[in-house]
Amino acid sequence: MKFINIIFLFFVLFASACNSQNKKIDTYSNNNLKYRIELQEKAKYPDIKSIPLPEGYHRIKLDSGSFGFWLGNVKLKTENNKLRLYDGSLKYNQDLHFAVLKFDVGKRDLQQCADAVMRLRAEYLYAQENYESIHFNFLSDGKPHYYISYAGNDRSYKTFRNYMNYIFSYANTSSLKKELTPVSNPEKNIKPGDVFIQSGKPYGHAVIVVDAAKNDKGQIIFMLAQSYMPAQEIHIVKNLNNPDISPWYNFTDTENLKIPEWQFKYSDLRRF
Repeated sequence: MKFINIIFLFFVLFASACNSQNKKIDTYSNNNLKYRIELQEKAKYPDIKSIPLPEGYHRIKLDSGSFGFWLGNVKLKTENNKLRLYDGSLKYNQDLHFAVLKFDVGKRDLQQCADAVMRLRAEYLYAQENYESIHFNFLSDGKPHYYISYAGNDRSYKTFRNYMNYIFSYANTSSLKKELTPVSNPEKNIKPGDVFIQSGKPYGHAVIVVDAAKNDKGQIIFMLAQSYMPAQEIHIVKNLNNPDISPWYNFTDTENLKIPEWQFKYSDLRRF
């Protein structure tokens, strides 16, 4: 009888151990996803320029009217740090972003990677009332399609957003890349507003530099924002390879820039 009880006890312990192990492996179950979201620290930075710097670094000085300066003042979600898709659902992995930019993503699966870059560039020009400069090329004809031609005399934000959805439908990483100028020696010349971009078949990707800082040795660190597939809120990505400085990135000894869900080369850096 004692022998049977021992066997039964062993079976219970073994089953419990298996169940415990399964829970650890099942990273993306609904329960674990909810648990991770609840554990996330409430977003506490009101805008990009408020995100702290690693010790010894100071932000690169920018002209107050520049795209880079505007990016530093972009507002971040502070009510929570949940990253949502265009349909309102949560992105399956809530562990890859540091903060979420306070821009709508729309109701359709349109604002993906290159679209987020174009959105930020257009939002900047719209805020500056530089309407004539808002234009992007279509993939089909390679020609610029202008906001002022689309909107006529209507300068409402609603019409501006409709124009951007129009652009998102016909432009992509390939068309955007052709509009941008390569940046030589990225380690020395990178600045906010620059874009890491790859055109691919069938898919490419693009991320935008939203902040940059330098130390006394001249070494530059930078921060990146993106959207992804399916369309999702624009967000600042974590640095999973160097958590000590996340969400900042630095130039490593390799030629590759590894971010969550993608890998670029430093030579992929381009500028509007």
